[in-house]
Amino acid sequence: MSKDKRETRMPLAERMRPLVLDDIVGQKKLVGPNGILRKIVEKREPVSLILWGPPGTGKTTLARIIAREMEADFVEVSAVNAKKSDVETVVERARVNWNLEIRTILFVDEIHRFNKAQQDAFLPHVESGLITLIGATTENPSFEVISPLISRSRVIVLEPLARTELVEIIRKAVAELEIEKKITDDAIETLAQLANGDARIALGTLEIAVGLIKNRAKITSEIIEQAAGTKLPRYDKKGDGHYDTISAFIKSMRAGDDQAALYYLARMVAAGEDPKFIARRMVIFASEDVGLAGNGALGLALNAFMAVERIGMPESGIILSHVVVALCRGKKSRESYDMWAAAQNLAKQFPDAPVPIHVRNAPTKLMKDLGFGAGQKWVAGFKHEKGYLPDEVTEFLKSTKI
Repeated sequence: MSKDKRETRMPLAERMRPLVLDDIVGQKKLVGPNGILRKIVEKREPVSLILWGPPGTGKTTLARIIAREMEADFVEVSAVNAKKSDVETVVERARVNWNLEIRTILFVDEIHRFNKAQQDAFLPHVESGLITLIGATTENPSFEVISPLISRSRVIVLEPLARTELVEIIRKAVAELEIEKKITDDAIETLAQLANGDARIALGTLEIAVGLIKNRAKITSEIIEQAAGTKLPRYDKKGDGHYDTISAFIKSMRAGDDQAALYYLARMVAAGEDPKFIARRMVIFASEDVGLAGNGALGLALNAFMAVERIGMPESGIILSHVVVALCRGKKSRESYDMWAAAQNLAKQFPDAPVPIHVRNAPTKLMKDLGFGAGQKWVAGFKHEKGYLPDEVTEFLKSTKI
């Protein structure tokens, strides 16, 4: 790895940070021979970027490498604590650089934490080319970054690091620390698994583990687990993890894959998701996807919801899993859902179509004389020869063959 001389007091994750694209482990689609970021660097043309991905996947590292390769002035701010005066300072610095023919790359970490007004403040300077913006976010930029900034930037999606990639990073760190003989292969595998795609967690945990053994013993899987402590699953109830997981849960039930559905259920429960939220989605699923193919599914799902409310966790997990398997294995029909959607479209197209007179209520003699309710019979299953829809709706349905 190409390195500057680095202080050993620096955190291990910082000491191991790559300085050139070739040293980056993972993200091959972005930094490989045909990767978009490599092409941007090779062309040496500034492009504003939004780097979207989970923590520890290299967003900050990539921003720094791009700036270094382009010989640009790199200004780094965090949206967590940046003030309006910080923005003004960056702009003034960029103007000075412009006169000196030096590019200015502004890196905004956690750009999703900037409000609309703060993001708007950068917009004219990004448009003019005074500043090349690189924003990093763990949240979906479609919801968290203003549209004008997105339209003037390339959104780059970073993936969590694979276990094999984490193992490679860990082994490089082990060599850096010169502890090859003090850590077992099982410990490295355990560390890669616990890191859950996050290189920073892997390196931070390794550093703690080194401190725990105090040069007296080997780092084992048990030491790694001790160093890692309890790590909650990556699952933000207001972020993409929340919506992605519930989406996978529902699609698994729709496909009848009970193993996958139970896996996503277990992930949500382990992450502390509200079991009533899960139960509500199951109630909706019972009508939307099972529908007429199994009318008992709605009652089963409703009973599960009420049971969850009354019993609470962890026992509610048993109830949820029972109903999940039942919904997965039951027959599916979207007929009633599709009919409801069609009815809503009809109501939207014909919001004021007059109700046919023969269908209307006739509480008075005058109304009966005028034909209100004419021909109706209070007989089970009675069907009026004129039908029940407004004439214009009936004609529309005939013309469209619905």
